Amino acid sequence: MVLIDAAITASSFMLAYFFKFYVLEREPGVGVLPVYEYFRLLWVIVPLYMVLYYMCSVYTPKRTVRIRFEVYGIVKANFLGLIVLILYLFLIVRELNYSRAVIAFFYLFNVGLTSAFRFALRRGLRSARRQGYNLKHILLVGYSRAAEEYIDRLADNPQWGYAACGILDDHIPAGTLYKGVKVLGTLGNLEIILPENKLDEVAITLALKDYDSLRTIVSTCEKFGVHTKFIPDYNGLIPGKPYTEDLMGLPVINIRYVPLTNTGNILMKRLMDIAGSLAGILITSPIMLAAAALVKLSGPGPVIFRQERVGLHNKPFAMYKFRSMAVQPPGEEKNAWTVKDDPRVTKVGKFLRKTSLDELPQLFNILKGDMSLVGPRPERPGWVEKFREEIPRYMVRHQVRPGLTGWAQVNGFRGDTSIRKRIDFDLYYIENWSLGFDIKIILMTFVTGFINKNAY
Repeated sequence: MVLIDAAITASSFMLAYFFKFYVLEREPGVGVLPVYEYFRLLWVIVPLYMVLYYMCSVYTPKRTVRIRFEVYGIVKANFLGLIVLILYLFLIVRELNYSRAVIAFFYLFNVGLTSAFRFALRRGLRSARRQGYNLKHILLVGYSRAAEEYIDRLADNPQWGYAACGILDDHIPAGTLYKGVKVLGTLGNLEIILPENKLDEVAITLALKDYDSLRTIVSTCEKFGVHTKFIPDYNGLIPGKPYTEDLMGLPVINIRYVPLTNTGNILMKRLMDIAGSLAGILITSPIMLAAAALVKLSGPGPVIFRQERVGLHNKPFAMYKFRSMAVQPPGEEKNAWTVKDDPRVTKVGKFLRKTSLDELPQLFNILKGDMSLVGPRPERPGWVEKFREEIPRYMVRHQVRPGLTGWAQVNGFRGDTSIRKRIDFDLYYIENWSLGFDIKIILMTFVTGFINKNAY
């Protein structure tokens, strides 16, 4: 791969030169510097880019890595290479006659061709692995939930090229099968199997109760020089997305990574919320004025309905909506979701709910800072108290501001749908937040439409 990448890098630079001076120029081949002045730069460019590819992890194993991460490494290495090349030419060598266009085209061609090569290579390797070639053979040490989940993922992704050869465990009888993977014997058999040198990897998948054997197993694997990975059996205890930090040599596992606890991320999201809510208010102001007039004509009562919801850090706030129901006597409002053909909903309210137009006043909640453009939908205090006792991790969703739209909503979990599924999507959003993810959800909200079959 290094040799092919070197050839692609050299070819991209030469292609950039010919594209600039033989395709784009009116007088082909005419440049300030002769061609050999450009091509001798390859003695600097090719080694430099190979080192940058290595530094940006382009050559680490990619069996289970998604293609976008591989392309990101290529883009990052080429961007760094572009900066170094410009500094070298214009500050160190001080040769100002090199064409900037050639350098720019080189960047584009090299990223494009290298990424295309990776796409083709990945496609070929994955096809071969599905047919049983280029496999890595793995022994699982310990039968646990982690072992079953690992086998599930390997079975669902044959393109990774991993074959589970068997399991060793002290508590499960030999011959027991799980999706075609057999328990071969006890942990003591590891000393017999490893010397045969037929394994590529050992995956330690011990149950929590067997962790006292971990040190011995790791020592045995290292004695025979086999690559070893550890798959902890803590999904039931730490269900989120943990991350580690180094505390002066002591690894510390944080149970859940929430990107929006970072001050910089909070600031970026808030700036986007302010800009988005102002733009939304400006664009939808004619619609809101028309909706307000219709609500006023639909019957007595206020145009804006204020309802207490639970927001960031469990703090209550008044969420705004266009009133969609007839005014009810104090104390008679039902503490339940609206059902189909609910008699409380007015004709205008039914239309507003169906089209989600009743939610538009929440743009002012966003501007105030009570809500965000994207986030988990806020619930009423009574439901929060109920769900916090019934649904594990429910309260994690209050670590971020509630949203006008969310990952659960664009995936269809809105209104009278599974609350547990909704929480799963909310937690995924919280643990994987990025500005790009927010933009994706906003675009999906427009693409999938505002009409909701579950809004009554």
